Amino acid sequence: MAEAPDPALQRPGSYAEFWPRYLGAHRRPGSRALHFAGTLVALALVVAAIATGHWWLLLAAPVVGYAGAWIGHFAIEGNRPETFGHPLWSLFSDVRMLLLWLLGRLDAEFRRHGVAPK
Repeated sequence: MAEAPDPALQRPGSYAEFWPRYLGAHRRPGSRALHFAGTLVALALVVAAIATGHWWLLLAAPVVGYAGAWIGHFAIEGNRPETFGHPLWSLFSDVRMLLLWLLGRLDAEFRRHGVAPK
């Protein structure tokens, strides 16, 4: 009889399935801090590009935003960034995680999905 596939290796079919998996890939505070810093700087670069008309800043935004996140995954979490499989869901989730953290609701979100931060 064949073994059931590991759910962690299965590609999520909906965002509702993706979000808990995303949270599980961001358990360590150092990794989340790099994500938050990268997301905030990327958003600031987008705002600066709009305010100044220096559109080249839009090119820098994803580079800066993802650099910290990917360092967090490879060096701290020891896992593969979810961006590689679901880039738009991952981008949305980066902002969602940041907003939940700013609102003081991120720990409750981890608990709600049965994900234990490290």
